[in-house]
Amino acid sequence: MSYVADSSTADGDFTRDTAYIDTRITADGRDGYPVEPGRYRLVVARACPWANRTIIVRRLLGLEDALSIGFCGPTHDERSWTFDLDPEGVDPVLGIHYLRDAYNKRIPDYPKGVTVPAVVDVARGQVVTNDFAQITLDFSTEWTAYHRDGAPQLYPERWRAEIDEVSQRVYTEINNGVYRCGFAGSQKAYERAYDRLFTALDWLSERLADQRYLVGDTITEADVRLFTTLARFDAVYHGHFKANRSKLAEMPVLWAYARDLFQTPGFGDTTDFVQIKQHYYIVHTDINPTRVVPKGPDLANWLTPHGRESLGGRPFGDGTPPGPPREAERVPAAHSAG
Repeated sequence: MSYVADSSTADGDFTRDTAYIDTRITADGRDGYPVEPGRYRLVVARACPWANRTIIVRRLLGLEDALSIGFCGPTHDERSWTFDLDPEGVDPVLGIHYLRDAYNKRIPDYPKGVTVPAVVDVARGQVVTNDFAQITLDFSTEWTAYHRDGAPQLYPERWRAEIDEVSQRVYTEINNGVYRCGFAGSQKAYERAYDRLFTALDWLSERLADQRYLVGDTITEADVRLFTTLARFDAVYHGHFKANRSKLAEMPVLWAYARDLFQTPGFGDTTDFVQIKQHYYIVHTDINPTRVVPKGPDLANWLTPHGRESLGGRPFGDGTPPGPPREAERVPAAHSAG
C-alpha cells in the first residue's frame, strides 16, 4: 500500500499504480537474489491489507526463522512509512527510520510511492521487491526448503489456474474495488465503483454458499487475499470509503466465511483493528480531514460461532495449524477481538 492515493482519470475513477519492483527471490537465485535464511527482512504494516497477506502466509508456512519481520507504525508522513513502533523509531535490524531509505538504496531518489510489504536485503540495506502479489506466491513455491513441518499447500499445482482466476477477480473488484469507492473523484465514478464492488460481493456470496473455501476444500492463497479486505470492511470501508450498501455483518454468507477464517490460527491473530483504523482515518486527510478515529464497531462478534464446519473442508489439508504467534509478533489483545 502506498502512502498516497495513486491517481484518478478525467472521469474521477481511481487508478492504482501497479508498476512494482518485481525482482524475485527464488530458490535458484535467477534474479540475483537466492532464497537464503537470515538474508532478508520482510517489512510490513499491520494496517495495510496487502502487507497483512504476507504476515499471514509467512506464519502459516512457518517462515519465521528464515525471514525476519519488521513492523512499521500505522501512520506516516508524506515521505514514507516509518518504524515508529521501535525504540527511538529505528528498525533494529535495518537501522533506519524511513523505509524510503531502503528504496533509495535500490533506486536512488526513488520516484514512486513507498509501499509495504517490502522485502529488504539486510546486508545491502536495499529493497529487493515490493511486488506484494508475487511475494506470497514465492513464499509458497520458492521458500519450500524452509517451510515448517505440516505447512499447508496454499498454492497447490492442481488448483493454481482456478486460484489465479478467482484471485484476479477478487483483486480487481474487491481488494481494489473498495479503494475505487473511497478515492472516487466524482459522483458517477463513485457510483460505478459501488455497483461493481457489491456485484462482486454478491458473486462471492453465491460461490461460498455451498463451499467452505474459495477454491477446493482447503485454505489457499485466494482466501488469504480476500480475508484482509473483509477484515477491514466494517471497521473502515463501509463508512470511510462509503461502501455502505451493507455491512459485512449484514451479508450472512460472507460474514460467516470471514469469521471462520478469523478464528483460524494465522488470520485473526495477525489482525490489528486499532492500527487499521488509525491508518485509514488519520492518514487519509482528504477523506477525513478531522482525523477523528471512530470507536466502533464492536469486535466481539468476530468470535461468535459461524457454522461453516457443516460444509466440510479441511482448513490445512494434510498439514497442521501453525503454533501460537511469537511473543514479539503478537497483536495486543486490546487491538483484536480476543
